[in-house]
Amino acid sequence: MQAYRFALDPNVGQDAALRSHCGAARAAYNWAVGWVSASWWQRQAERSYGIEDADLTPWRPWSLPELRKVFNVVKRTDPRFAAWWAENSKEAYNTGLANAAAAFDNYAKAKTGGRSGRVGMPRFKSKHRVTMACRFTTGVIRVDPDRRHVTLPRLGTIRTHESTRKLQRHIADGTARILSASVKFERGRWWVAFKVEVQRRTHSAQRAGAVAGIDVGVRNLAVVADSSGAVRFIPNPGHYDGAITVLRRLSRRVSRRRGPDRRSGREPSKRWLRANTERNRVLHRVANLRADALHKLTTSIRSDYGTVVIEDLNVAGMLRNRRLARRIADSSFGEIRRQLTYKGDWNGGRTIAADRWYPSSKTCSHCGEVKAKLSPHVRVFTCRTCGLSIDRDENAARNLAALATTHDPTGTGVAGDRGATAPNPRGADRKTRTTHPNRKATARRAGGATPHPRSETRDRHQDTTTHLG
Repeated sequence: MQAYRFALDPNVGQDAALRSHCGAARAAYNWAVGWVSASWWQRQAERSYGIEDADLTPWRPWSLPELRKVFNVVKRTDPRFAAWWAENSKEAYNTGLANAAAAFDNYAKAKTGGRSGRVGMPRFKSKHRVTMACRFTTGVIRVDPDRRHVTLPRLGTIRTHESTRKLQRHIADGTARILSASVKFERGRWWVAFKVEVQRRTHSAQRAGAVAGIDVGVRNLAVVADSSGAVRFIPNPGHYDGAITVLRRLSRRVSRRRGPDRRSGREPSKRWLRANTERNRVLHRVANLRADALHKLTTSIRSDYGTVVIEDLNVAGMLRNRRLARRIADSSFGEIRRQLTYKGDWNGGRTIAADRWYPSSKTCSHCGEVKAKLSPHVRVFTCRTCGLSIDRDENAARNLAALATTHDPTGTGVAGDRGATAPNPRGADRKTRTTHPNRKATARRAGGATPHPRSETRDRHQDTTTHLG
C-alpha cells in the first residue's frame, strides 16, 4: 500500500464544491457525536436519580453501519440537513460518520484498558479550526491519461497543479490499483492523495552490506558515518531561520490590522486578510522547502546503505527546552527517522534503533571508555584513556555505526564490544542526585539515628540532549 499525493488547481465552482463536501463531513461527525453522547449523559442523569441500571436508557450504538442507518433517516427530516444534504456525495457524510465511530472506539478501548495512552471523549469540531478533509471510497476515482487531471465522485474532473505521471505509469502498466482518494486543504491549497495497491520493484542499496550510523542535531542536520570509516556532514539548511526576519515583519503587519474576534463576532478586515495570506505564503514555502530537503536526505542515505542505525530520541521531551525548541522543530528529528524506516522497508534494508539510554556521545569510538558527564556545549570529545580528540557528533555517529555489528540495538555502554565493561558500572548515561536528609526530621528521630542519604535516578536528562549544539 502506498499513497500518491498531488496538488490541485480547482476553479471557483470546484473550490466551493470541495469546501461543501468537507463541511458535510464535519456536520455528519458532529451529529454522530451529539447523537451518541446524548444517551451517555441521559444514563448519567438517570443514575443520579437512583434509577437501577436495568431501567436506564439503552446505549446508542456507535458502529459505522448503525450510524449510517440512522443518519440516512435523520438527514431527510432534520432541518440541519434536509435543505442541502443532496448537494454532496454520500462519501462526504460517510467520512464524518467513520471518523466518529473510530473516535468512540478509541475512547472505549482506552477506558477498558485495550488501548495505551489517554484518549478523551469525542468532542464537536468547529468550522473555524478543523482541517477540511474528505475521503472517497466508491464511485468514479480516476487519474486521467493526460496526466494533468483527476476525476472524483460528484466533483468531476479537476486539474492538477503537477503531473501525475508517477501514478499514471503504474496504472497504464497494470501494476497499480486505486483503492480510495482523500482531498485535504493544507498549506493554502487543495491536495488529493490516492491510496494505491502497487507492485513495487525492490531496489537494493548500492552498498547492501555497508552500515551507516546517523547522528542528527541542530548545527548539522545529520552526521553519517559508515562502516568503511567515511564520515559525511550534512549542514542544517535552517529554512525557518532564513525566513524569520521576513516573518517577524509580516507578523507585525498582521497584528496592526483588524483581525477576527469570535467572541464578539467581528469579521476580519480585507487588509488583515491580505496581510495574513502573505504571511502564510512564507510559512508554507518554509514547510515545503523543509519537506523537500528531508526527502532528498533520506532517499540518498537509503539508496547508499543497506543498514542504518538511528537513535530513539525523546523528541517530545526535547521540545520542552525553550532555548532549543524552535531549532529542534525545524530539524524534524522524528520525520527523519520515519522516512528512513519506511524507505528502508521499500529497499529491503534494515533499520536499527539504538536504545534511548545508549551513550553515543559519551563513549569513545576508539577505546570504548564512557564519560560520566559531557556538557552539551562541549563540541569536541577528548578521551582521557587513549587521547582521541574528535568532533562529538562524528564520535556519536561512529558509535552508532559500530553498534550494528553487536546485533544488540539496546546498547551495552561500549560501542562495538559486547564483552567490554564500562568504567562506571552504574551506567554513565544516567545522572544521580543525592537527597540530603531533612534536619527537622533528624532532630525528632528517636535515639539520634542519622538517616542514610538516598540516591534517586533522574530520567529527564538523556544522552540525546548532547547532540543539540
